[in-house]
Amino acid sequence: MFTWLENIAQYIVYQLLGLPEGTHLANALEFFIYDSVKILILLIVVVSLMSVVNSYFPIDRVKNYLATHKMHGAEHLMASLFGVLTPFCSCSSVPLFIGFVSGGIPLGVTFSFLVTSPLVNEVAIGLFIGLFGIKVTAIYVISGILLGTISGMILQTFRLERYLTPWTQEILANAHSEQDAMHEEKIPFSQRLPIIRAEVVKILKGVIPYVLVGIAIGGLIHGYVPEDFFEKYIGADNPFAVPVATILAVPMYSNASGILPVIQVLVEKGIPLGTAIAFMMGVVGLSLPEAMLLKKVMTWKLIGIFFGVVTICIIISGYLFNLIL
Repeated sequence: MFTWLENIAQYIVYQLLGLPEGTHLANALEFFIYDSVKILILLIVVVSLMSVVNSYFPIDRVKNYLATHKMHGAEHLMASLFGVLTPFCSCSSVPLFIGFVSGGIPLGVTFSFLVTSPLVNEVAIGLFIGLFGIKVTAIYVISGILLGTISGMILQTFRLERYLTPWTQEILANAHSEQDAMHEEKIPFSQRLPIIRAEVVKILKGVIPYVLVGIAIGGLIHGYVPEDFFEKYIGADNPFAVPVATILAVPMYSNASGILPVIQVLVEKGIPLGTAIAFMMGVVGLSLPEAMLLKKVMTWKLIGIFFGVVTICIIISGYLFNLIL
């Protein structure tokens, strides 16, 4: 869908700026141009759609339904399955996450989506089958869905809404009051547009600076950190290789499709498959750019709790993979 954008980024970097291919600066700049425009497009589309939906749909009914009906984790599983259908990296998933939060979806459910979306998608599944076979792929897909479901359920029990930033709390409060007013009477869409437009602009103004900073960090990491930098720390002879691989993966940034060839090389060099997959999950599911994007929505404490819970779940998954495979 974004092939045209990739061509534009390459044209700017290599034709207009004349940077030589393969250099650190060229790779970082190409990444920044491509990802920043892509994520801003996604952000504008998602926030606009969610604002339109919220203007018509009484979100309090959803919250009340989830509060009064015991779904026994089904809502988290549904969010994780939806994450499988969205072929986004961790940063690209953030616009949808912001849309869900502003739409009043429970925070734990949105976390389930945020965890699974970058880990499992149809492109990654296709590559996984080609590289590791159907059995390993099936185990990986199931573990990715369970990881999102369980992480969301754990985070939901902490009732972390109080750790959303004041900006997010204000967005939610304004959204609720405006939606309540629009739901009380049948207002034509043309009269709703100014309220919807103002809400979209307000959210975009608050988020865009964090998006650009986060992507800039990702570009520097993508361009300057060599892919084989961490190999010596996650060898088979290290009993703590799984947690080390997960933690050291956080500074790196890639999507599942981009990191899978690296995982294949690690496995061929003797790195246990579970350790390599834990490294992959850390790279695509947790990243510094993602943290920067989430900073506008969450306090550092909430980001730390989110990263901590997901990291623990990834480590457990890595050890289980090493036992099973």
